Amino acid sequence: MHPIAQVSSRAASRLRAGHVWVYASDVDKKASAEPGALVQVVDPRGKLLGTAIHSSSSQIMLRLVSRDLVPSEAELLQLVRNRLREAVAYRSRVVKDSDAYRLVFSEADRLPGLMIDRYNDVFTLQVLTQAWDMPQRRSVIVQSLAELTGAEHIVERVDERIRELEELPQRQPGILHGSKSATLFTMNGVQFHYDALSGQKTGAFLDQRENYAAAASYARGEALDVCTYQGGFALHLARTCERVTAIDVSREALEVAEHNEKLNAVSNKNEIEWMEANAFDLMKDYAAAGQQYDTIVLDPPAFAKSKRHLESALRGYKELNLRALKMLRPGGILVTCSCSFHVSEAEFLEVLNAAAQDAHRSVQILEKRTQSKDHPILLGIPETYYLKCIVCSVS
Repeated sequence: MHPIAQVSSRAASRLRAGHVWVYASDVDKKASAEPGALVQVVDPRGKLLGTAIHSSSSQIMLRLVSRDLVPSEAELLQLVRNRLREAVAYRSRVVKDSDAYRLVFSEADRLPGLMIDRYNDVFTLQVLTQAWDMPQRRSVIVQSLAELTGAEHIVERVDERIRELEELPQRQPGILHGSKSATLFTMNGVQFHYDALSGQKTGAFLDQRENYAAAASYARGEALDVCTYQGGFALHLARTCERVTAIDVSREALEVAEHNEKLNAVSNKNEIEWMEANAFDLMKDYAAAGQQYDTIVLDPPAFAKSKRHLESALRGYKELNLRALKMLRPGGILVTCSCSFHVSEAEFLEVLNAAAQDAHRSVQILEKRTQSKDHPILLGIPETYYLKCIVCSVS
């Protein structure tokens, strides 16, 4: 039988409310468990709360994989196969107009610490916890993925920092199944390059896929895409707007964006102007110079990586939105995003309202959007809801 970990009443309440994490500080009686082992989790009275995977190094010591007893390794492997099958079936229902999407979103697909993405014929796998790095489990995940999806090529992507935190041995990114790591994929009719071994993140953020299409449906006239990365919003806007300027601080990202533009040249109204610039500096200069646009998209990286960064993050979001509001023509469209989990939707809207008051603009919300449906939000686990995308009309 598995080792038993007794957790505090606070952790028990959290698990009963739907969460799956137990922090090391909430484990009253620690199990003498191996890294990645299965552990029975019980409350202070000894009542079973479920079966978890154990981490010997993470602050999140236990991650629940079932609210029942999973008696053996064989049953865990069958549970993994079943969860993968459910994840594939769910995406077949919710993903439209794309051959690229997140196939497994960790806790949201009840496989905590596992990420799987699809980019056309290349699938990527990322292990974020000790449990899924065990050879037999890794083998079952790769084998099941190939069987359930017909995946010809599966590549492992490696987050060195996570592996270090989980005290996992260093591993090089590499092809686990098949022979190729680079491909072209399509979302909403727009094509993108992707190379799983390039060391860069994806050429388009899969969690914004549905927001790209929504932005394009409202966008018009002259558009500015701020923090474009590899051109996700800009390439969608180029189909509906007369002129698109896209800025990013990374020259490397912009080079990929230009390659992506060439793939879609036939469908774009005009060439996109790509600019290497710091978003805050450029927005300040443009606003001071009286530059005006009909559509502005703000999609900065996460400003709040942790709670202690919250105040500076809110100041950053306010400044960017204030500059954008000053630069929009009457009737203009603002698409403003935050991918910081620690900034709630209410706080983000409060910042947007404060920026609107300072800019003396009236802002109507057309849509409040979240991450795309292939990144499901699981009730009880607030961390699975992180992306806010607000589409506004500004007068």
